[in-house]
Amino acid sequence: MSGSKDYRIVGKVTPRVDGEKLARGKGAFSDDIEFRELLHAKVLRSPHPHARILSIDTSNAKALRGVHAVLTHEDLPRVPHTTAGQGWPEPSPYDAFVLDNKVRFVGDRVAAVAAETPGIAAKACSLIDVDYETLEAVFDPEKASKPGAIVIHDEEDSSGIYDKSSNIASHLEASFGDVEKAFKDAYKIFEKHYEVGYVQQSSIEPHICITWLDEDERLVIRSSTQVPFHVRRIVANVLQLPVKKIRVIKPRVGGGFGGKQEILNEELCGALTLATGKAVRFWMTREEELYASRTRHPQKLFFKTAVSEDGKILAMDVRVIENTGAYGTHALTVMTVTGNKIFSMYNIPNIKFSGEAVYTNLPVAGAFRGYGTPQGIFALESHIDEIADELGIDQIEFRLKNIYHEGDRIPITGEMAEGEGSDAQLIRSSGLEECIKRGAKAIGWGISREPTAAGRSRGIGIAINTQGSGIPNVDMAACSIKMNEDGSFNLLCGATDIGTGSDTALAQIAAEALSIPVDNILVYSSDTDMTPFDTGAYASSTTYISGAAVLDAAKKVKSQIMDVAGEMLEVEKEHLVCSDSKVSTQEGKIVTYEQICLYSLYQHNQFQIMAVGNNVSPESPPPYSAVFADVEVDDDTGQIRLLKLVAAVDCGVAINPQMAEGQVEGAITQGMGYALSEFMPFDKNGNPLFKSFRDYNIFRSSDMPEIEVILVETYEPTGPYGAKAVAEVPISGPAPAIANAVSNAVRARVRSLPITPEKIWKILKNK
Repeated sequence: MSGSKDYRIVGKVTPRVDGEKLARGKGAFSDDIEFRELLHAKVLRSPHPHARILSIDTSNAKALRGVHAVLTHEDLPRVPHTTAGQGWPEPSPYDAFVLDNKVRFVGDRVAAVAAETPGIAAKACSLIDVDYETLEAVFDPEKASKPGAIVIHDEEDSSGIYDKSSNIASHLEASFGDVEKAFKDAYKIFEKHYEVGYVQQSSIEPHICITWLDEDERLVIRSSTQVPFHVRRIVANVLQLPVKKIRVIKPRVGGGFGGKQEILNEELCGALTLATGKAVRFWMTREEELYASRTRHPQKLFFKTAVSEDGKILAMDVRVIENTGAYGTHALTVMTVTGNKIFSMYNIPNIKFSGEAVYTNLPVAGAFRGYGTPQGIFALESHIDEIADELGIDQIEFRLKNIYHEGDRIPITGEMAEGEGSDAQLIRSSGLEECIKRGAKAIGWGISREPTAAGRSRGIGIAINTQGSGIPNVDMAACSIKMNEDGSFNLLCGATDIGTGSDTALAQIAAEALSIPVDNILVYSSDTDMTPFDTGAYASSTTYISGAAVLDAAKKVKSQIMDVAGEMLEVEKEHLVCSDSKVSTQEGKIVTYEQICLYSLYQHNQFQIMAVGNNVSPESPPPYSAVFADVEVDDDTGQIRLLKLVAAVDCGVAINPQMAEGQVEGAITQGMGYALSEFMPFDKNGNPLFKSFRDYNIFRSSDMPEIEVILVETYEPTGPYGAKAVAEVPISGPAPAIANAVSNAVRARVRSLPITPEKIWKILKNK
């Protein structure tokens, strides 16, 4: 077993390769580009939650001076597709169209305009006359799936929908063991249900895209995206263009969090460029982001759990009703992850899961950091605490009695997985128990503490969770490494840095393998013309999947370097030592990387030292986290004050500990917002009530409690230099940890998010 102490660069704090550029304001984001005669796009959005478009009159809009194009469903090919940026063939239904003759939620796209200024484009949208046939709308997924409900997707040409007539986009069932027998033999049975609602990714940089035609009349798409290669493939399909006619460039990204794992504006922006022949800029306002982009899937989760007299969980039956909104993007896979992660925490011999993702006339749910895990873990860890309380067992003791350990297999991962042919995951590394113990010590578990003022009650809570490291047998990455005459290297990778620092982590992996400084690695990422393929930045895959591809390429390049050095030094390469950008013999003869490259390019057996690395993994090693919350609750008002949050995380070997800590801090900040402040209300007609960050409350710096991050190092043998994922695993713990701490403080169990003072007050009042 190796650890980060054995490495020169991996596991060490290393400045970001783009750090100085970003700090000096030179980071080129999607909007940091200028064009002559740039047009601006605006979208006319539906005012109705459900309606059929009978006719559209665009004549007044087209007549407005400065307008260059107005597009409706009559102007574009009707190609059913999914907007989900997923591996092909996508598991999401093909139920979307660039523009359609039916709208299914308030904010759905009706028409698009390209004009010389944003103001003219907005004015043109207001001049479009649309005749709607309004239809009955349904906003509750349970009502939507009942017989007699209005059918939201009644079009004939969509496909992949589980049951159109019942508005069920996707359905999922999985089981293991004998659940019925376990319930019959149980000492006690616990039944509870939990609910989580709409929340939004809230990236500071909104969705933005600029498209133009290059000198070869190819469509160039410069987009803030997590999935440039999926963008190219899907846009080619819906605009009926050859893939070779499209180039996608991903510059710096100002936050993605799953919301940019979606083709939301690239295809429409591209259509406007094709219609006008000009560069077009399409950006979404904050209001549009909040209701017309993507959200986390709301879910209702019903738990039934059997426990033995000595506190072992014998069986668990979970049913999920998921609200996918107007379209089924990511519906099945999010629900799959919910079930998968619920049953990946505790070694339960008998399990059953069933779930339905249901269409409603509300905003579209999609990918969001954690991807179904935060919903499931909030319910699971709240439920686990409730069981421990009723059994009179310490919450930590109860968890330790039931968790999986290193060497165990997780049966559900073989029964419920996106990739075909996946086996039950073998846990090759686990620091979960250490995470629990170190986190408990940091929060002061078991130590009596007093409230900071009279009339308040104080409590602590715990939640544990897991995630994956990429999607087994699905996620794939490739990269190439090329040596230059000065001993530097070009690293070309399809992996997408969305602010996470993955360019730096991949450079560290390459530098470690090549025995060079990180600043001798020049990183180029995410240009579909120039870089090798990568499925994109999602599913916590970049370090584990893309990093292994980088390591594969680096090892091949190093082998070539040693071959050339051996020829130059007239020594078999097995007897050579490589370090600090040079190769030496045991006798002390040295050739530098610069000399090696020049010799290779200009002298004997001339060739370019370079290689391509590829990786797809049959495994998805689980990282782990234990989150602890210390809260104080006002006994009269239910007001919650979060005093401290501790997150202990096992991500294997942290390639860059400072960046890993940053990932944890960012994730738990989003998790705290999910727990306490973020929600999206709608009126009776499906209109969104929140229009800006004045309404929709994400955690700000002034809201932050004391935070302590603990990285628990393990070594994952299947990962590059022992690494596992870190980006998503910390986000799922804060909400249940806070809920459990609140319950510990005032014995008021809130089973829905967010946990508001009003909910606590009502429970306290009715005690």
